[in-house]
Amino acid sequence: MSTPVNVAVIYYSSTGTIATIARAIAEDAERAGAQVRLRKAAELAPQAAIDSNPAWAANAEATASVPEVSPDDMVWADAVIFGTPTRYGNVTAQLKQFIDTLGGLWQSGQLADKVYSGFTASSTAHGGQESTLLALYNTIHHFGGILVAPGYTDPSKFVDGNPYGTSHVSGQGDIPVGDVTLTAARVQAERVVKFTRALKAGLAAES
Repeated sequence: MSTPVNVAVIYYSSTGTIATIARAIAEDAERAGAQVRLRKAAELAPQAAIDSNPAWAANAEATASVPEVSPDDMVWADAVIFGTPTRYGNVTAQLKQFIDTLGGLWQSGQLADKVYSGFTASSTAHGGQESTLLALYNTIHHFGGILVAPGYTDPSKFVDGNPYGTSHVSGQGDIPVGDVTLTAARVQAERVVKFTRALKAGLAAES
């Protein structure tokens, strides 16, 4: 019997690109045998700003049923896959706001020894995808987490070209998530589940 694995996919998305990738990763992780929680970070922007952008407003409506993330989701998870669009080469304020609430869990060691990974999107090919994921991964080091990035571990990774995590160039929201990005999402989700299961089984055998 395979070791059960809990995966939390925690993301922030304004106009929907990251939400699309998050759903794909959650579904791929489930197909790989994991129990999955799909959670979004709480919105910090005022309603007027959301309403001023039709794509933002549409995504807010489309994802209204997705539960907002809570610290309990971090405790429950054996693996956490964070998703965020780039903001000047860094993590969005909305996702960072949630991460900044985790001090108590960090102090009590409840964020350590879990698997972590990340995905992102930007308007242009050089819009900060790598720096955003590296900034996110700096946090994982402070958690004492175990980083599982996709690397170039599958032939498809030489097509999408990003070893740090699944990423998508969205233009001005007019470039939809396609097969290349969805394949990268699958590879990453399967890799996270595989190594989380192996880690969890190994730790259980030692105890």
